[in-house]
Amino acid sequence: MMVRKVVRIEDRMDRWRFTCPNGHRSWEPTNHHFWCQQCARLDGVDGVFHELRDRKTGECFERELMRLLVARGPYGRDLDGKGRA
Repeated sequence: MMVRKVVRIEDRMDRWRFTCPNGHRSWEPTNHHFWCQQCARLDGVDGVFHELRDRKTGECFERELMRLLVARGPYGRDLDGKGRA
């Protein structure tokens, strides 16, 4: 069984810990990737990316290797393999 990195996307500490590959904290999860508001504002930079960087360890985690949680449960349960959201 694959162990997923848990990120509580509504938790302030996790939002400071995990960033887009360019170090921004203005990322949002989407269906099968992430999007960064600050990256999208830059000329020639796409706001779409597929992994978050853990500032604590320096590791990067692909979207499918993460378990994103919100107050009411997993974000995108279909991505967690637990059925539809």
